[in-house]
Amino acid sequence: MRTGARPFLLIMALVLGCNGSRDQLLADLQSPRPEVRALAVKKLAGQGNADDLVLFTRAAKDLAAIVRAEAAVALGESQDPRVVDLLGELLEDPVEDVQARAAMALSKVKNDKAKAYLTLQYGRRGRATRQVIVQALKSANVNGAMSEVVAAEAKAQWDRNLLALTEGELPERVGAAEALGKSGRPDAVNRLLPLVRDSQVILAAAAVRGLGDAGDKRAVGEIALLLDESFPELRESAIIALTKLRDPAVAPRLQAVAMEKSAVSPLAIDAILSFPRTPQTDAALCAIVMEGAPAEALAAAQGMRSRGGCPVDPIGERLARPATAASGLQAVVGLGPSAQPLLGKVTPWLNQPDASLRMLAVEAVAAMGDASVLPALQKLYEQEVKGLEALRADWVTQPLPERYGPGFDPSSTPPPAHGHAHAGGEDKAAKHAQLLERVRALNAARAREAGRTVVQPRMPTELHDDVEPERLQPLATLLRALGTLKAPGALELLKGYAQDSSATLRLAALVGLARLGPEGVEVAKAGLLEPERDVQKSLAQALAEAGDAGQAALVEMLPKMGSEKLLVLDALMRSPGVPASASAPLRAVVSEGGPEAALAASLLGRMGAKDAVLTLIKALDEPNSVARRDVLLALGAIGDPQAAEVVARDLYHDLPEIRAAAASALKKIGTPAQAEALDALKGDYFRTVRESAGAALTKDGTAAEGAR
Repeated sequence: MRTGARPFLLIMALVLGCNGSRDQLLADLQSPRPEVRALAVKKLAGQGNADDLVLFTRAAKDLAAIVRAEAAVALGESQDPRVVDLLGELLEDPVEDVQARAAMALSKVKNDKAKAYLTLQYGRRGRATRQVIVQALKSANVNGAMSEVVAAEAKAQWDRNLLALTEGELPERVGAAEALGKSGRPDAVNRLLPLVRDSQVILAAAAVRGLGDAGDKRAVGEIALLLDESFPELRESAIIALTKLRDPAVAPRLQAVAMEKSAVSPLAIDAILSFPRTPQTDAALCAIVMEGAPAEALAAAQGMRSRGGCPVDPIGERLARPATAASGLQAVVGLGPSAQPLLGKVTPWLNQPDASLRMLAVEAVAAMGDASVLPALQKLYEQEVKGLEALRADWVTQPLPERYGPGFDPSSTPPPAHGHAHAGGEDKAAKHAQLLERVRALNAARAREAGRTVVQPRMPTELHDDVEPERLQPLATLLRALGTLKAPGALELLKGYAQDSSATLRLAALVGLARLGPEGVEVAKAGLLEPERDVQKSLAQALAEAGDAGQAALVEMLPKMGSEKLLVLDALMRSPGVPASASAPLRAVVSEGGPEAALAASLLGRMGAKDAVLTLIKALDEPNSVARRDVLLALGAIGDPQAAEVVARDLYHDLPEIRAAAASALKKIGTPAQAEALDALKGDYFRTVRESAGAALTKDGTAAEGAR
């Protein structure tokens, strides 16, 4: 009898055990712990009970993302068409992991409605979810999945912008005009061209900017006519658009704008300088050198310096007349060594009583780089020093104290007055002083850990300076000139002025030292830690122009600087070369992130720094990095194949400039694995993305091999 009861008891135990386990899972769905609820959903889904669908539906509304994610998986495993709408809602969840689970769940339902949800949400989601949506569509056996969603996104953007342009309010029409132009479609150009003459100036300006982004040179003629308009916003937009269209034929019209000495004249100069070099652009720039305002004439002359200069005869004629001598000297300053034939006509102006003309002549001979004028410059220097001697005499001959006297330090606790101090007020002041001291100590400790030097404010050396900064400009000009021409004894002379109380003279001395070669650079580089930002900026630029020694000094000082790193990085970006020693400090800047990382990444790319590849790849892990585009382009410039997979992820990015940068990078890196995604982006809404993707593919539609 006992033997026959054993199978029955075993079966009952199994049944009760299963029921007990299920009851526990149902109880776990009510647990206050999200991970317990999520595990319960996962285990219930594994049991495959159709009646549990209502439980998963309820879990899809859970407050915890981990539970919603498991609910999405469970709903997908059911393959019930009724869950498609709910999964469509989860595809819009604020958490990307939930979005990804919902996308893959929809791929298991495999009906047209699920596919429509996936296609619609591709254009509304971020990079990670967009990539999963493509994978989901492929899992659902959709041919050309990425091409299909890219085309659907492009169509939706076009229809939305076109509707806003035709039926929207003015702000919507303005935004739509610019967005339509970025598509680069011929139809967009046809729709925007009539708007450049619209009575609403803000709309006309937006249409012009859109035409510039469209890149269609059919618009050049219409846009050029707007340079004669009187509305500054419209003229500025026209110049920006012409800069992007890069048609040298409009150089004469831009030349007229540059010479009118208006607020948009500098933009016109920049536009001409950005055009491909032609006889027209050279002639326009040389005309501006002669007739433009001083700032514009100098910019044009500096632009022509690297192109061989301008005809010197017209400049010589100006130098022969006092009324036009200033513009002639200004032209020589900009043209530099290319104006060497004019030296004989410039040197007489060194002896003129007019201080402004005399200093322009000093700058001109220094720019030409002819040391034969040094005796004249040294004589002028002696005269200038003698004229300032009485004005710059110290009122107090002894050095001023550099520390507060007892009771005068604002950061210290004030002593009680007449023995009637209030305890509460004294305690408050003491706590305030302690807090400030702790903040200073923490800042100093962080700076030491980062290897940065804390910039201290410069203590005043005089109670009052009788000499205005403008009065010191002639002496400052001479100091720079003596350094530029490497005058005998200039090193010791400029060292003395490098610690002058006047920022004007300190800067001139530091710039002069930077031009004296390695020994002068070694002294000048300490000026990068000056508290005055203008001094730092000008000195950084001078060091960048000082050749290998100056650029090496910038790299050496980079880790010691805080927020001023941008000044050094910007100067290095403008320099013709970057020393190999820059790789390590630049990698550190990229790792720190922030706006400085963008410039640092660009410099690493320009250097072709192979040792920076891993650092740059890691920087792409930060989804909101402001340097993302620059990092991608840097990886492309380096051309290391190990970066291809990471770069390719950004072909799915929701920002067009990032997609374009990723495609441009892959063109140089080269990998056949990305051909499908690149081919899909040839149907992107944005012209820049389409062109970058197309350029990354070879004629037979496969990815380019890249630079090995």
